[in-house]
Amino acid sequence: MSDPIRISRAATKKPKPKDSELTFGTVFTDHMFVMDFQEEKGWYDPRVEPYGPFPLDPAAAVLHYAQAVFDGLKAFRGRDGQVRLFRPQKHVERLIQSSQRLCIPPLDPDLALKSLVTLVGIEKDWVPSTVGTSLYVRPTIIASEPFLGVRPAKSYIYYVILSPVGAYYPEGINPVKILVVDKYVRAVEGGVGGAKTGVNYAASLYAAEEAKHAGFTQVLWLDGRERKYIDEVGTMNIMMKIGDEIVTPPLSGTILAGVTRDSALSLMRDWGLRVSERPVTIDEVAAAARKGTLEEVWGTGTAAVISPVGELAYKGERLVINGGRIGTLTQKLYDAIVGIQYGTAPDTRGWTVPV
Repeated sequence: MSDPIRISRAATKKPKPKDSELTFGTVFTDHMFVMDFQEEKGWYDPRVEPYGPFPLDPAAAVLHYAQAVFDGLKAFRGRDGQVRLFRPQKHVERLIQSSQRLCIPPLDPDLALKSLVTLVGIEKDWVPSTVGTSLYVRPTIIASEPFLGVRPAKSYIYYVILSPVGAYYPEGINPVKILVVDKYVRAVEGGVGGAKTGVNYAASLYAAEEAKHAGFTQVLWLDGRERKYIDEVGTMNIMMKIGDEIVTPPLSGTILAGVTRDSALSLMRDWGLRVSERPVTIDEVAAAARKGTLEEVWGTGTAAVISPVGELAYKGERLVINGGRIGTLTQKLYDAIVGIQYGTAPDTRGWTVPV
């Protein structure tokens, strides 16, 4: 039996931003969930406490060897006023898988789910109500043991913080311009590309900044070995419609098992579409674009849900997709997922958890 969650409430409350003023991940709620791990005790003392800084030893393992994992999910306020978490069990499962890859002791899935539901329940007033806004939920685990030897740490902190957010991309649901990079790689087979760990994001910054300076929103990553197979787009999974086939790269260990990716694939299979999880080369995509059979390209991810791609730039060639407009299927997927998230469409798969 896990320990009951201890709750200490903040003495003063922060002012809440207006829905119209929300950006992404800059404002944080009044409380956070925290739990500690020590080798001899296991995970212990689950608690909700006022949001604030952690005292961390300068030798804490996370600061030197990046032994840390995180996940990201959202809570939505429906038109009916009900707050719902979207597929939290799937996010907990992924956090545990990421932990195992980084030698971090796994959380109990039931307690991890309870930590999310409890904290969002306490901070319910922070969940914005405009469609397109949500409460972003960030569970994180860091190695806190102070030591400078290279081995898995013996103490950790698991915490959850919440942030009311607006659209991830300033473009919103408008198509973005993407630069295909073959100079840098995000992950290689056998690496940590399939885990949600900070080092993957740190490794991606340089190429993303170069792309931004060149006028692109994000980069399209190719595989680390041959630089010809498509991996991910920015921090999202990628899908494309070539003729009557929807193609997305398989989960081969270099890309993240996206929860929105899984949701989109489930929906499209239910709709009777031809969906393939298979390796796809940038040359196949470019050839389809030239031939006019590359009908739609979009990214999937928690932060932006569905992000249409209007243009790919590869080796100096600009491949415009669907005249730079959002495609019919891309829009249909966005509407279907958002409908379930906000409770305006029936949730026949049990994807939402009411808070």
